[in-house]
Amino acid sequence: MRVTPQGPLIASVAGAVDLLVDVAIAGGGILHLFEDWLRPALATGALEAVLPDWWQSFSGPFLYYSGRRLVPPPLRAFLDFVREGPPA
Repeated sequence: MRVTPQGPLIASVAGAVDLLVDVAIAGGGILHLFEDWLRPALATGALEAVLPDWWQSFSGPFLYYSGRRLVPPPLRAFLDFVREGPPA
């Protein structure tokens, strides 16, 4: 299969995941993101997997910080927020 993009689309993943997925669904090109972000579109058939045998696994982000003693309050608040997970 040959893909000829009509022009460049450059977007920061952090703020434009939904935009990138929508563009790929509309036929704008090939998208390279984490599988978890693409799973809904793959499950409905809106997107088709390309080269799944070469996908890299990603078990999630990790946060490393020095020690558990005297953790700054902003970092402690962030750690507590991440541990709780997304709201139900």
